[in-house]
Amino acid sequence: MPLTDFASLLAAARQQDEPQRLLFVFAQKELPDQPTAQQRRRFESGQGGSLRPCLCVDKAPEDLTSFAALAAESAATGLAWDVVFISSLAGRGGIAPNPDQADQPLHFMVQAINDGRVDEFIAFDRSGNTLKFI
Repeated sequence: MPLTDFASLLAAARQQDEPQRLLFVFAQKELPDQPTAQQRRRFESGQGGSLRPCLCVDKAPEDLTSFAALAAESAATGLAWDVVFISSLAGRGGIAPNPDQADQPLHFMVQAINDGRVDEFIAFDRSGNTLKFI
């Protein structure tokens, strides 16, 4: 099943043989320290910059109804974000992973994003559009 939007992601997670836990890392776009004029212009036009993780959350697919609900819940934290990266963690023997089991994989996601390995995850912008990084 191709993951073309958030609804298809939820559907795929719910259809797996083993129960899933979805892992979310929200990130903010930012300029590097002491940016050049060109870097600043590119950033202001929506290009360039870097992504800094600012919030991590894990949820069971059953706890999510839509991207709008996820965005509204994240807004309640007061943290601004521009991109959310999503991965999943599979359970075993029909038992879903618990929140404690998500801590280390979330840490690995943050490290991967900091290292620029964002192609390992599905990503959405604030409007729920899928993103592709090149």
